[in-house]
Amino acid sequence: MGKRLVILGAGESGVGAALLGQQRGYDVFVSDGGMVKDKYRLELEENGISYEAGKHTAELILDADEVMKSPGIPEKNELVKVIRKEGIKIISEIEFAYRYKENSKIIGITGSNGKTTTTALIHHICKMADLDAAIVGNIGFSFAKQVAVDPKALYVAEISSFQLDDIHTFRPDIAILTNITEDHLDRYEYRFENYIDSKFRITQNQTTDDYFIYCEDDPITMKHFRNYTIKANPLPFTMNRENNQGASIRNNMMTITTGDEKMQMSIYDFALKGKHNQYNTMAAGIASSTVGIRKEKIREAIQTFESLTHRMETIATVRGVEFVNDSKATNVNSTWFALESMEKQTILILGGVDKGNDYSLLFELVKEKVKAIVCMGTDNTKINSAFKDVSPVIVNTGSAQEAVYAAFRLASKGDVVLLSPACASFDLFKNYEDRGDQFRQAVRDL
Repeated sequence: MGKRLVILGAGESGVGAALLGQQRGYDVFVSDGGMVKDKYRLELEENGISYEAGKHTAELILDADEVMKSPGIPEKNELVKVIRKEGIKIISEIEFAYRYKENSKIIGITGSNGKTTTTALIHHICKMADLDAAIVGNIGFSFAKQVAVDPKALYVAEISSFQLDDIHTFRPDIAILTNITEDHLDRYEYRFENYIDSKFRITQNQTTDDYFIYCEDDPITMKHFRNYTIKANPLPFTMNRENNQGASIRNNMMTITTGDEKMQMSIYDFALKGKHNQYNTMAAGIASSTVGIRKEKIREAIQTFESLTHRMETIATVRGVEFVNDSKATNVNSTWFALESMEKQTILILGGVDKGNDYSLLFELVKEKVKAIVCMGTDNTKINSAFKDVSPVIVNTGSAQEAVYAAFRLASKGDVVLLSPACASFDLFKNYEDRGDQFRQAVRDL
């Protein structure tokens, strides 16, 4: 048999890597400490890949030449510590997929906020331009599975900090860093610097043939930029000045310049509204222009893009009250962007698993735009104490149904009820999708 590849975690990325590993002649073993979903269990069994569920057998794992760790498993996990101590190489799924992507190009997108929207918009532009592209990573298929079962000429990959933590050679042709705000600090020893390092890893292996797209208006990105050796060609985007290469918005006009190519477009023609989406659109536009897509196609795609499920998604208007699902806002900055784009008086639904949040960032916007806060979580103490002098009304609820009903009672005709929780969802829900789905159902039940 070939090299022994042990995969920790039998979710989307783990099973994708198992399929690719088997195809490339590895001796593959998958170990998951919890229950394995039926669809993934069937995939493993149908392909004759050996696995275990509900436990980690040390002797089967420590026999590995390499370990691919699911991004959900933290570094402080006891098994991970043992693997490190034994000197066994740990890699991430994107690292493994990268080895076998052959001549395909990669656009890699990371950042604390906006990466999903930016990734989806780039993929939409690629589709409009008839490019052979797949959306992979945090949304869509696992990157490894795509390489194994349906390789493409171009991969548009949404990449989390956890996926970047265990890269060694992974190198995107075009790297995008949307912004950096405090997030996931529980996974980074509560040191913001560790998280910043993780985000900048997206450009660490890039060469002078590659491109690095970043937000020049993001204070954290710019403060730390010079701490890293960046060889890629810089393509910044900004609203503060006109620039020769990259993108800018001045007087409501977006200008994108890459090489000798230049395109302009009014922000009023963007399908995505809100200042944060103007940044996402600039990043997507630069990347698309860099891979040679014609400006007519980019313009058309930006005008026709539909926003994503659970991301500023209008669900319904009930008796003059609009309900907006922004369940994907799992950190304070995402909620800030959502509130910043609100033009009506808002009832804000917040709450869930707090990741060390600093809610003071929201105080000014809450004073300006929010009539009431509805807390939705098993423990709302921190939100209550943070906003007690800021929001005139705070109500505590313990389910999506209760939260929607309470918000509807507090709203008047012409108001918006905004679910933008600023927290992870694991207290009451399986994930942010489940939270958004339950919110949607509760609105329909009104």
